[in-house]
Amino acid sequence: MASALRLLPTASLLSSRRFAATGFNSVRCYSTAKSQSLKDRLRELIPEKQAEVKELRAKYGSKVMGETTVEMMYGGMRGIKGLVWEGSVLDADEGIRFRGYTIPECQKLLPTAEGGEEPLPEALFWLLVTGEVPTVEQVKSLSQDWAARSAIPSYVEDLLDRCPNTLHPMSQFSLAITALQHESSFAKAYQSGVPKSQYWDYTFEDANDLIAKLPNIAARIYRNVFKDGKVPEVNPNLDWAANFAHLLGYKDPKFLELMRLYLTIHSDHEGGNVSAHTTHLVGSALSDPYLSFAAGMNGLAGPLHGLANQEVLRWTMKMREQVGAEATDEDIKNFLWKTLKSGQVVPGYGHAVLRKTDPRYTCQREFALKHLPTDPLFKLVGQIYNIAPGVLTEHGKTKNPYPNVDAHSGVLLTHYGFVEQDFYTVLFGVSRALGVMNALIWDRALGLPLERPKSLSTAYLKKMLEGK
Repeated sequence: MASALRLLPTASLLSSRRFAATGFNSVRCYSTAKSQSLKDRLRELIPEKQAEVKELRAKYGSKVMGETTVEMMYGGMRGIKGLVWEGSVLDADEGIRFRGYTIPECQKLLPTAEGGEEPLPEALFWLLVTGEVPTVEQVKSLSQDWAARSAIPSYVEDLLDRCPNTLHPMSQFSLAITALQHESSFAKAYQSGVPKSQYWDYTFEDANDLIAKLPNIAARIYRNVFKDGKVPEVNPNLDWAANFAHLLGYKDPKFLELMRLYLTIHSDHEGGNVSAHTTHLVGSALSDPYLSFAAGMNGLAGPLHGLANQEVLRWTMKMREQVGAEATDEDIKNFLWKTLKSGQVVPGYGHAVLRKTDPRYTCQREFALKHLPTDPLFKLVGQIYNIAPGVLTEHGKTKNPYPNVDAHSGVLLTHYGFVEQDFYTVLFGVSRALGVMNALIWDRALGLPLERPKSLSTAYLKKMLEGK
């Protein structure tokens, strides 16, 4: 990865000037021509990365990276090192790093919208794909490209318009993405016998088409289920997140900033989580990006994955109903113990990997402190943040007693009137496309094979363990 980076020293990046003419902020970076597209830059990087991986496999292919225990096999393969994921790595203490950059670093280095402070999701996608911090011009060009690709076919519009309002938004989301497979460049190219060396090219086109169309799909679902069914036109002059907010019907500049932050920090989280791994797994069968992503979204819809933030919000509101608007610390502590003693977990706290407060929680908290410090629900979340880790530590059954990303996002959305909780997972899904589509492009560029781990029965495992 390091060989792909061509950046100025961090100090130079942080001291860069505002680009007022374009409406974006950016850092300067050593790069190719400013007009170069993301695909052109990727075309240059792929041979370098292919050579790097080839050398690594030749030199260390037989080296053992870890040991698989019986507990891992029965425990959901938790912690098994068995997957290459280029875009991000999750550190137990530091949290997520996107191509080596922490969330605070991304907030400082990536281009922002005019008058804004939060990174643009397009800029993060460029970083995930190339490992390079993009210029203002590169991000603006990508925004325009996605806006130009954003229209969805009439048959998909008709399909969504015919769905009953009682069909869950995530089911409609998955349905529409699957239907878009009809448009797949990769599927058509594969049928025509395109060489494997070109798979990444058609995957790239599908990935960008899909990302561009998701706000239109999601907004149509939202407007049909919760509003008047009328969806505005995409504004070619807006960035991706601002257009999404516009399509949903929100105009508050602070909400637009929240969308930029939300879509950035929910984009990628290593490759082992359900939505990311499912997309990768299905893609390894050479299913096109639409089918692969639809499968990932079906995984995201599960209560143990993408539904977490609305469960946190419902639990927090239940607490407020029971302890009152002026709850004391003791009231909150008692409610926490009541939750734990009933056999439930405290939603929004704990993480499979992290052992400190999730940086994605922290940046949302900082957003709230800046823009909605007196919001009653946020103040309650702040109280919980001060008390819950102590209670969970005393309880003794939680490896990480600190909050994760889901402990905060629902409160922020609610503040701006976005109260339709059944839609929250769709927001998550739109964001997650950035990470998993980037990974799928690289899967095809590196020629990664069909994924097929070995499984054993309990009886066979017992024979092995007992030396029989």
